[in-house]
Amino acid sequence: MSDATPPDGVPGQQTAGAGRRLARDLALYTLARLALVVVITVLIVLVARLVSVDIPLVVAALFALIIAMPLSLTLFKRLRTRVNEDIAVVDERRRRDKAQLRARLRGETPEDNQGASS
Repeated sequence: MSDATPPDGVPGQQTAGAGRRLARDLALYTLARLALVVVITVLIVLVARLVSVDIPLVVAALFALIIAMPLSLTLFKRLRTRVNEDIAVVDERRRRDKAQLRARLRGETPEDNQGASS
């Protein structure tokens, strides 16, 4: 179990916040990676023009994509870690809800199952 699991208290409210946080952080991480590809593409094209070499934009973008993949892992490590933690929180809530649903389908009351899931 990771540190990202919500503490006892109001897990539904914390998970709803984690879901919104996950969407925001995932969008930021995606935009940051796309921006990195764009910046590297522009740099490749500018350097190529400085040395009087004509490189098609598609080729520059492909090279930028290849360069940006490992680079983004180190540059955006903190953001990637936040996304992973939010995923863990949302996933834990989904597992708990699934266990509660299965318990209700077996005919157990939610009070019987709460001690096992906490």
